[in-house]
Amino acid sequence: MTNHWIDIKNADSILIIGSNAAEHHPISFKWVLDAKSRGASVMHVDPKFSRTSARSDFHVPIRSGTDIAFLGGMINYILENDKYFKDYVVNYTNAGLIVGDGYEFKDGLFSGYDPKTRSYDRSKWDLAVDENGVPRRDETLQDPRCVFQLLKTHYSRYSLDKVSDITGVSRDDLMRVYETFASTGTGTRAGTILYALGWTQHTVGVQNIRSAGILQLLLGNIGIAGGGINALRGEPNVQGSTDHTLLYHIVPGYMAMPNATWQTLDDYNKANTPVSHNPESANWWQNKPKYFVSLLKAWYGDKATKDNQFCYGLLPKIEKGEDYSYIFLFDRMYRGEIEGGFIIGLNPMQSMANTNKTRKALDKLDWLVTSELHHSETTDNWRRPGVDPKTVKTEVFLLPSAHRVEKEGSVTNSGRWMLWHYKAVDPPEGARTFGEMFVPIVNILKKKYEKEGGKLPEAITWLDWPEKYVPEEVTKKINGFFTMDVKVGDKQYKKGQLVPSFTALADDGSTMSLNWLYAGSFTEEDGNKSKRRDPSQTEMQAKIGLYPNWAWCWPVNRRILYNRASVDPQGKPWNPEKAVIEWNGEKWVGDVPDGGWAPLASGKGKLPFIMHTHGYGQLYGPGRMEGPFSEHYEPVETPVENHPFSKQLHNPCYKSVSSDMDVLAKPADPKFPYVLTTYNVTEHWCGGGETRNVPNLLEAEPQLYVEMSHELAREKGIENGDGVIIESARGKAEAIAMVTVRIKPFKVQGKTVHLVGMPFCFGWTTPKCGDSTNRLTAAVGDPNTTIPEYKACCVNVRKADALTEIA
Repeated sequence: MTNHWIDIKNADSILIIGSNAAEHHPISFKWVLDAKSRGASVMHVDPKFSRTSARSDFHVPIRSGTDIAFLGGMINYILENDKYFKDYVVNYTNAGLIVGDGYEFKDGLFSGYDPKTRSYDRSKWDLAVDENGVPRRDETLQDPRCVFQLLKTHYSRYSLDKVSDITGVSRDDLMRVYETFASTGTGTRAGTILYALGWTQHTVGVQNIRSAGILQLLLGNIGIAGGGINALRGEPNVQGSTDHTLLYHIVPGYMAMPNATWQTLDDYNKANTPVSHNPESANWWQNKPKYFVSLLKAWYGDKATKDNQFCYGLLPKIEKGEDYSYIFLFDRMYRGEIEGGFIIGLNPMQSMANTNKTRKALDKLDWLVTSELHHSETTDNWRRPGVDPKTVKTEVFLLPSAHRVEKEGSVTNSGRWMLWHYKAVDPPEGARTFGEMFVPIVNILKKKYEKEGGKLPEAITWLDWPEKYVPEEVTKKINGFFTMDVKVGDKQYKKGQLVPSFTALADDGSTMSLNWLYAGSFTEEDGNKSKRRDPSQTEMQAKIGLYPNWAWCWPVNRRILYNRASVDPQGKPWNPEKAVIEWNGEKWVGDVPDGGWAPLASGKGKLPFIMHTHGYGQLYGPGRMEGPFSEHYEPVETPVENHPFSKQLHNPCYKSVSSDMDVLAKPADPKFPYVLTTYNVTEHWCGGGETRNVPNLLEAEPQLYVEMSHELAREKGIENGDGVIIESARGKAEAIAMVTVRIKPFKVQGKTVHLVGMPFCFGWTTPKCGDSTNRLTAAVGDPNTTIPEYKACCVNVRKADALTEIA
């Protein structure tokens, strides 16, 4: 989230899209209702009607997988009707930057596309620069090659009629949303966009969010109170887990994982440290070498020295261009290329796309270590229905895990607030926290390598690793220490003292930190700031509910990111009634500013988007894999054969693997005419592996069901409560029919398109509740993240002669 939970109350208009916030993110919805009570408009754009829809001002049904068309129409409406916030757009976005001659767009493809590799040469999208290397800029926004004019041209194709025709949303509903949300582009009103997995789980998931970024920059809604683009995470610590790296392509603090083309630390820094010649750009990532060296020091301690590149050579290097995410990991497993592994606190045999394949893939392992609260579809994969355990060679070890209430440590919520989580009770005998499992495992490995040697043993034996897991000691190390006596500014620090903030981190080995973003969270003066529960605020902070002394927020306790965009170039708030920061003539007051420089107009200031190389908000974003502007592409499985915006049907760069079990339906395949979307339910958490073991929750939602409209039910001869078979190109599932007005047919390109919806929280280890919906979904992914397209695949639905009993 660019903002935080409480800040939602400051919005004048709230667009909830790709989320059922009321049922799945009730903390967020508390503040949505607060905003509504203050007069805010609340809109819900979603394929089905839900409790979120019921509490919104209006609900707009949309065909799953067409969000970019919907948002592209709004971008076009804003540009054509001058609804954008001009002062913000001119001063703070890259609207005026000139794009180089290599860029063009034709027939759904951007320049530089190679059909053999299904990838782009993104250098074709570079900006034009002057003799000093500064991007050329036209403040009048009239140059035909400036971003603003290219943006207008790109989205001019997204007319109301075309958008309505492909999304299934009526013109009236489109205009109702467009007019309502675009009314925030004034500087004195705020609009926020709330999204969740309904946006990310598509082959265009990243570009869905890019579309929101374009919208919010045009309207001036980034950096302000009540604005932003706010991701509603699936569990309390998703933000923290990604900050600290559960993804293969990054290391802690969102820095790139070393790859084989960066064999030295200098190679890594050169490839990953951006350079800007614009004196008004902070270009904050220029500090990356400081953060990366401090991370290496945290990993290897005194063994990491300048002479040995701070042990950079000991790090594993991934192959450039290779994908190590789930889709590709399980494909390698299916091909017999992986011998064993650890699956910790995760149930991919239930929650991974094309589950029939992942289950067979797991059978190929020699050994598997799992850790769970309960037996799950993954821990017990070897004895699933239809499989003789004697035929599965995998030796499985199950480590009993402590529950979240049985351990302490920090969690970082969606708003980037780091809060200390206290242990309520001790775990039962034999169960351990993950830290209490992994710290001794690594110590055993260290001793084994010290005794027996091996390939590059120093990678393990030199680790600066604790003898015992103590959560608060790890928290201190995440913050970071000085490794020698150092003077920072006018203050002297001793070796072993905690660093006060990431501005103290250095690339000479004098500091260490497990995550630069969290530097300042645990200090000598204040201790563990995640434990703070002080509600005090200044009068200015209280107006917007900033609560700066409650817990701690990365970075440097800044509650609203890019908050320098909330003021004009003189440092005065666009909206004084909901000021985030303000320059009082000597310093900034309010939130922690995005850099302490004086206002931009002083001649000593910096542009507000400090994490971007050139300092501007990116209407034009050349870093994405499939294009610098978002473009509508159909899901890989789609009920249509074409769309009205270009000849390119699918995302040209979507990720996929090829095997005998990765079968896809062709476009508008008559064998699979209906769109399936998946979602969660309030009573069960994610894949249900924990909550299906809670009797009252299982009683409330006992079995797999499929929601369908009355119209489709009549067409198929299905009654509410009937047994139904749902089939895709990859498999089938049995479910109970829920015939409901919550889902209605869509009119798309002159024909009726039906959508059905299924939860993904039921699995075979819970008797008679059903098995994984993800037996139906396709293992195809977004080219930037490889997140699978769970939210749109094509299926057929038929009444079951007799519903198969599920063991």
